[in-house]
Amino acid sequence: MASTVVAVGLTIAAAGFAGCYVLQAMKHMEPQVKQVFQSLPKSAFSGGYYRGGFEPKMTKREAALILGVSPTANKGKIRDAHR
Repeated sequence: MASTVVAVGLTIAAAGFAGCYVLQAMKHMEPQVKQVFQSLPKSAFSGGYYRGGFEPKMTKREAALILGVSPTANKGKIRDAHR
């Protein structure tokens, strides 16, 4: 019983130390992470999801909005967007 309590205590302490280490490492990595996010295209975080109501039956326009293509896109572009 006592050995179980000690093992649990050591596990919690190890998790705490690991968490502190991760937080300190993230503070040192913050400039690099910001630089990476700034180098990504704006469209990656523009909330490109279609935020609107849908019709009971999906229309071609709605499908194009979900896939992020033009409603007049050819089949190849639609396939590429679907993948």
